[in-house]
Amino acid sequence: LFIVEGDSALGTTKAARNSEFQAILPIRGKILNVQKASLSQMLEDKECGSIIQVIGAGSGKSFELDEARYGRIILMSDADVDGAHIRCLLLTLMYRYMRPLIDSGRVFAAIPPLHRIEVMGGGGKKGEYIYTYSDDEMKKVTADLKKTGKRWKEPIQRYKGLGEMDADQLRETTMDPDARTLRRITVSDAAASEAMFELLMGSDVAPRKEFIANAEIDREHIDA
Repeated sequence: LFIVEGDSALGTTKAARNSEFQAILPIRGKILNVQKASLSQMLEDKECGSIIQVIGAGSGKSFELDEARYGRIILMSDADVDGAHIRCLLLTLMYRYMRPLIDSGRVFAAIPPLHRIEVMGGGGKKGEYIYTYSDDEMKKVTADLKKTGKRWKEPIQRYKGLGEMDADQLRETTMDPDARTLRRITVSDAAASEAMFELLMGSDVAPRKEFIANAEIDREHIDA
C-alpha cells in the first residue's frame, strides 16, 4: 500500500503502479497531528480514519497485525521539507496507534529523487538521465561529469513534488520493486518523530523555547 501525499501526484501514481500488487491511498492536505489530539479526535479525522480503515487491522490496543491487508506500507511524499513533515505526521500516527506494523518491519519510506540530470550524448546520440537524491549528491555527480568532459543540460531539473514526474519517471525511480529505493522505518525513527513533535508542537512551551533558543535552526525552512 502506497500512502501518497496530495492530489497532484495521484493520477501519475496510479499510472505508474502495477495494479496487480500495488494499491494507492491519497492523503489530501496535512494529516492530523495526533501528538496533540485525543483518541476521539484521531478517529474523527478523515485522513486518519481512512488510513486505519484501509489497512484494516484496527488501532491502538485493538490492533491485530494478522488482520492487516497489506504486507508493506510505503509512505510516499515529496523530497522536500514539506514532504518530510507529512512523513513525520504519518509516522507519529503509526507509532501511537499501529505500532505492530513498525515493530514487524512492514513500514517503509519511499525515496524519490530530488534532481534529474540530463547528460548530453555525443554526435547527436541520445544522452542519459541521472537521478540524485540530495544537493550534495547532485554537486558530486556534476563534478564527476565535468572531470570526464561530459556536459549536461542546464538548468538541472529539480523536482518540487511527486506530481512533477511523469508516470515512467515515477515508476522507474520510486515504485518499481527492481529499481526503487526504500527505507525501512524502525521504532527509533518513529520514536524520534514523536519526540520531535512533542517538543515542537506539544502543550509544554518551556522546552520548545529552549530548543529554539539553543538549536541551530535552518531559517530557510521556518515559515515567516
